[in-house]
Amino acid sequence: MLIETETTPNPATLKFLPGRTVMDNGTRDFATPEEAEASPLAEAIYALGDVTGVFFGRDFVSVTAAPGVAWSSLKPDVLAILLDHFSAGMPLFKPARAGFSVPAEDEGVTTDDPADAEIVAQIKELIETRVRPAVANDGGDIVYRGFDKGKVYLKMQGACAGCPSSSATLKSGIEQLLRYYVPEVTEVRAV
Repeated sequence: MLIETETTPNPATLKFLPGRTVMDNGTRDFATPEEAEASPLAEAIYALGDVTGVFFGRDFVSVTAAPGVAWSSLKPDVLAILLDHFSAGMPLFKPARAGFSVPAEDEGVTTDDPADAEIVAQIKELIETRVRPAVANDGGDIVYRGFDKGKVYLKMQGACAGCPSSSATLKSGIEQLLRYYVPEVTEVRAV
């Protein structure tokens, strides 16, 4: 099995492509070791000690190294964990246990005003078709979190969370795109 790696705009994050589907649908962001307890793979990567983020996309895993950690020393260990996991056909997530759950995909979503339903549908369609594929190419994801009085709230995940260029991506790229196609949008904010 060959696992390819790609750099991302975030110098602390590498994108690992195992050549197979990682997530059948959706994405999953593990921002802490406690969140990683839901997945044997994420937990093993965090156990290396030099990791501050793990993200599962459709066909990739993004890993963010701790500040000051050189990828030249961390990359072989991450590759070994990924190879072992995917070669053995291990499950991506642990079975649900009492008192522990994987956060719902809509957790943290603001309640949109029903009067804005058409605007929200346009925003979600643009994010799904134009923004998310581009962000996934960089090893991350962007999730709609709400629309209120002209402001669109988005959550950056994976390589995009904490990336030095994420605010520029939001303002120069996503905000301009949404404002062009949906005139009711006045601003885009990260949550």
